Amino acid sequence: MIAAMMTAANLGARVTGWGFVVFTLGSICWSVVGLSTGQTNLLATNGFLTLVNLIGIWRWLGRQRAYEDGGQSASEASRRSALPTLFTATGITGLPVTASDGEVVGTVVEALVTCADGTVSYVVIRSGGVGGIGETLRAVARSDLDFGCKGFTLHHERTWFEALPELADGDWPAAPQAAGTTPARS
Repeated sequence: MIAAMMTAANLGARVTGWGFVVFTLGSICWSVVGLSTGQTNLLATNGFLTLVNLIGIWRWLGRQRAYEDGGQSASEASRRSALPTLFTATGITGLPVTASDGEVVGTVVEALVTCADGTVSYVVIRSGGVGGIGETLRAVARSDLDFGCKGFTLHHERTWFEALPELADGDWPAAPQAAGTTPARS
């Protein structure tokens, strides 16, 4: 159960990777039980799960961790240099969004990037709810936000944000929409 919580929480490569380590220990223990009690089905099932878990360890503590470390390294190096400050694109998920009046209005879910030039078109922000239940999603145009390494700042107050149309679950617009407009669909 601990391993399942660690992997389901999606708290980064290291936590997910260590979740697979815990899964591996469990599947090895169950394999030993299967071997010592003659339960070949238990042995075979957990032998296979051990293989799957080892792939998870390689993926999350090996490759994905290296990717995260590389991105973090570039972000930190840019903060110490005269070059523009960088942050990882995958790192924006979960960053807080603060309105111009200083009130936190939500957190970033996703950024939509244009294919032609690679610029951010809009950012999807979630507000309200608990654990995804009862949350509201809204699209905010890139031009209405200031990006920061620790979060985003709206150029408007909370009331402006709350007047934006809510996004339908799984049906996001092709372009950001202003309050009171009909969404553009692709």
